[in-house]
Amino acid sequence: MDKKNHYHQDMLSVEEARKKILGNFTRLSVESTPILKCLGMTLAKDIISPINVPPLNNSAMDGYAIISLDTKNKILTNLLELEVIGTVAAGEISDKTIQSGQALRIMTGAPIPSGSDAVVPFEKTDEQKRKLRGSSDRKISIMAKVDSGENIRFKGEDIFAGATVLHKNKIIRPADIGVAASIGLTHLPVIRRPVIAIFSTGNELVEPGNKLNEGKIYNSNAFTIASMVSSYGGLPKIIDTAEDSFQSVNEALSMAMIDADMVVTSAGVSKGDYDVVKDVLEKKGEISLWSVRMRPAKPLAFGVLNSPEGKKIPHLGLPGNPVSAMVAFIQFGRQAIGIMMGRIPLPNPKLTAILDDPITNFDGRRVYARVYVYKSDGGDYRARITGSQSSGVLTSMAVANGLGICPEDIDRINIGEKIQVEMIDWPEEIF
Repeated sequence: MDKKNHYHQDMLSVEEARKKILGNFTRLSVESTPILKCLGMTLAKDIISPINVPPLNNSAMDGYAIISLDTKNKILTNLLELEVIGTVAAGEISDKTIQSGQALRIMTGAPIPSGSDAVVPFEKTDEQKRKLRGSSDRKISIMAKVDSGENIRFKGEDIFAGATVLHKNKIIRPADIGVAASIGLTHLPVIRRPVIAIFSTGNELVEPGNKLNEGKIYNSNAFTIASMVSSYGGLPKIIDTAEDSFQSVNEALSMAMIDADMVVTSAGVSKGDYDVVKDVLEKKGEISLWSVRMRPAKPLAFGVLNSPEGKKIPHLGLPGNPVSAMVAFIQFGRQAIGIMMGRIPLPNPKLTAILDDPITNFDGRRVYARVYVYKSDGGDYRARITGSQSSGVLTSMAVANGLGICPEDIDRINIGEKIQVEMIDWPEEIF
C-alpha cells in the first residue's frame, strides 16, 4: 500500500459519503400551492384540463371573417367587394350570421361568427383605403383567395377537454404555469419545498451590520448556505449564531429543529475541534464525524436528530471555512434538497476544458479547484484558476463558475491538459 492510500484508508470517498447521506432523505408531502410560487417545484399529480383551449373557434389575426367560397373564383387582378356588416372584438360574441357577399370586421382572438369559415387579414384587403373613406363606408375589397379554415384557431386546437396537460413528477417551468393558467387553475398540487434551518457556531462570529471588534469576523457562512438553499429550491431559515457553549448551541439547535426538514450547521465538525457541538448533537440524536477524501471540505458531520414531536430530522455539519462549507454543500446538500422536492438526485453537469493554470494534488484527495470556464476564440472550453485555493478565500468562489476535478490518483494536471469541470453556474457567455 502506498503512503497516500495508507494515509487515507480511514477516509470516506465522496461517493461513499454521498450515499450514506442521501439514504436518509425521502420525498416530502404534497401541498396545493399558488401557481406563481410553483416554479421549479415537482408536480405531484397529473393535471387534466376541464376545458377546451381555445374554448371556441376564433380569429388568428386582425382581418375580416368571410365565406371562403366567395373568393373561390376570384381572379388576382380583380377585387372582390363585400358588404361589411359589423365589427367584433376579442372577448365579444357577434350575433351576426355571415351570408354570401358579406364580411365581419374581426380582431385577433374574437370568436368566429356564424356562417363564416375563414378570415382574410387586413393586409390582403383595402383596409387602409376604407379608413380614409370613413367608418360609415360599408364596403371592403378582398385582394386574395382564402381557403376554408384559413387564419382560424379551432376549438380545442391547443388543449382538448379531458386531456392530460401536465404530467406527474414534472419539474414546473414557466410554460407549465402558463398552461395551468390557460385552463383556469390558480393552484397546483406539488411536493412542498423543504425548510432548511441553518446556523453557525463560534465565539468569533459577528452578524453583518454590527460593529466588528478586534479578533472577530462576520458570519458569512449562514448567508452563503441560505442563498444556496434558495437556489436549489428550498426555504432557508437562519438561526442566530451560537457561541461555543453547551447552552448556546443547545438553544440554537432547539430553535433550528422547529418545523425544519433538515438542519445545517457550520464549524465544529473537525476531529479535535472544540467538541461542544458534538456533545449537543449526540444528546439530541445520532451524529458521526467523518473525514472525506476531498479537498477542500475534508471534515464533515452527519446524523439524525430527534425532535420533541418524534420527527427524525437529518443534520449536515459543514466545515467552518467558507469555501469548504460551500463545496461540501454542493456535493451533499444540493441533492438532498432535490430528493425532498421529489427530484431524481442527479449530479451537476460536467464538461471538459483545457487548463490555463496547473492543479497540484499533494495528498491523494480529490481536489475541487475553483475555476472560471470560458470559451476560447477557437471554440474550446478553457478553465482558469480563480485565485488562491485556500479554503478561507471566499472570493475565489465568487469568481468561479465551476469546480475543476483532479482525481485522487493523479498528482498534477498541467497547463494545456484537459480537466473535467463540474459546473456550478452556466453563464450564457460561455456558449
